[in-house]
Amino acid sequence: MTEDLHFAKPDYDRQHRRGMPEVIYGAGKTPAQIAAIMRALNAAGQNAFATRVTPEQASAVRVELPGAVYHDMSRILTCDVVPLPERTGKVAVLCAGTSDLPVAEEAAITAERLGSNVERVFDVGVAGLHRLLSRMERFADARAIVVVAGMEGALPSVVGGLTDKPVIAVPTSIGYGASFQGLAALLGMLNSCASGVTVVNIDNGFGAGVAAALINRQK
Repeated sequence: MTEDLHFAKPDYDRQHRRGMPEVIYGAGKTPAQIAAIMRALNAAGQNAFATRVTPEQASAVRVELPGAVYHDMSRILTCDVVPLPERTGKVAVLCAGTSDLPVAEEAAITAERLGSNVERVFDVGVAGLHRLLSRMERFADARAIVVVAGMEGALPSVVGGLTDKPVIAVPTSIGYGASFQGLAALLGMLNSCASGVTVVNIDNGFGAGVAAALINRQK
């Protein structure tokens, strides 16, 4: 079932098909459009979740939806009317450096909202490998591991060589000129010598969080 808002058609059946409601991509939308879609989802008894929302967009939306909550690091805006799923299992979200935190937090909050316990292990890039090795026990029991990195994108290969869990690699657009806004990290991850590393698009923390949460649901 959908509703025609003229500029959008919220998909209310997605919750039943996929176990998660429709998620709004906020970039390029006006605050009024975001607010209208969120309001429609809430009216249908579903929680509203928007990604890539700027602080300016969030402030304007919250005028219309005072119950909305803005997660500034991840740029996620939420407005809940029903309880979130009970968290089970464990997803780990690792990131190479502090500059990767927005994408890592997007993945972490997404996985949490889809019912996963999340272990955050930040600033463990390969420039100081001891930082990763000294924290391996924190993600050893995770059912899926999201690894976020920019620059040359080496961290997922290292993690993939140390664990038997699914690794979801997220290249970020962090790095100097020759990183080509994340393309170098993307290509490095796609060419990983660690078997079984799966790669999502540049800066796509949301997609990685969804994939990890779906893996975590499997019994």
